[in-house]
Amino acid sequence: MGLTSDKVLALAVVSGVLLFVGTVWWWPRLGRRSVRAVLGRVGLLLATQVAVFAAVGLAANQAFGFYGSWADLFGREDGQGVVVDHSAGGGGPLSVVGERRATPAGGGRPEVAGRVQEIRVVGRTTRIASPAYVYLPPEYFQARHRARTFPAAVVLTGYPGTASALVDKLRYPRTAFDLAEAGRMRPMILVMLRPTVAPPRDTECVDVPGGPQTESFFAKDLPEAVSAHYRVDKGRGSWGVVGNSTGGYCALKLAVHHPEVFGAGAGLSAYYDAPSDPTTGDLFQGDKGLRNRASLWWSVKNLPAPRTSLLVSSSRSGETNYRDTLKFIDLVKERKPTRISSIILESGGHNFNTWRREIPATLQWLSGRIGERS
Repeated sequence: MGLTSDKVLALAVVSGVLLFVGTVWWWPRLGRRSVRAVLGRVGLLLATQVAVFAAVGLAANQAFGFYGSWADLFGREDGQGVVVDHSAGGGGPLSVVGERRATPAGGGRPEVAGRVQEIRVVGRTTRIASPAYVYLPPEYFQARHRARTFPAAVVLTGYPGTASALVDKLRYPRTAFDLAEAGRMRPMILVMLRPTVAPPRDTECVDVPGGPQTESFFAKDLPEAVSAHYRVDKGRGSWGVVGNSTGGYCALKLAVHHPEVFGAGAGLSAYYDAPSDPTTGDLFQGDKGLRNRASLWWSVKNLPAPRTSLLVSSSRSGETNYRDTLKFIDLVKERKPTRISSIILESGGHNFNTWRREIPATLQWLSGRIGERS
């Protein structure tokens, strides 16, 4: 049974309840001062606490999508890493491996309900392989729009994250469907994945010397592969990118570094500099230039101001990035033609509930910025 299985959660809850009831029931019999009685009391208390802790932890993981599997939890996931395809054809850079409708509405008809396709992408230049989900709006399948192209956006999780959480927990496809139905945004293709392309390592969307070329994968290989397979708008700045936490930092950095691809980048609860910790390892191999470039503070101050639009979010109470976000807004405002917008909540923590409150406005903002030429 998988880490995110409802059966595992139910088993942990039932175990916790039974052990609690058992502790109450057996406690009088274990009230003596013998060694066996003391060990029995200690054992019951420990078992009950472990079961309750496991149940709470599993419930929190299901709600927030911290880890997608047991291997992910214990840092042993290596099923989707950096691969080299030695075959002549290699099966193409993008393959569809599954499909489901995007919303409960419209039965099984994609022209009414849209589609969420599970895909696998192999970078043409970086050879990075990553699973992802693609949301295709109903208009994509309608006969009157058969020649139409659509704006597209990359949607990134935090670290370590699971791509499925973007579909099921943060509800990006359903939100995009509802907003388009209400006429509040253009129908848009969403490419949803996590920035962790070499698990368990956190590469922070950096081209690591001698390692995963993560920034190049997101800025070049991924848009090329998706555009070759789906009807995506062409031209400068025709893509958007949005993410939360680590994904938010990546989104802002991709828009700043690659405005020719990304006309807009939105960082929800983002930070503004790549961390260095046991999950990242040495990302820069002593290269000061690479380290500087990975800093949004340095990039905004020292690189030519990109013709792109940025959106940042925070909360006055509950987010640790609030002061940095205000400073970043002030910094970008001085760097024309880059444009900066923000979502500042009165309160909200670093969690899915906060991001769900910000996603509708973010998607509307993206819809209005992607593909702009002015």
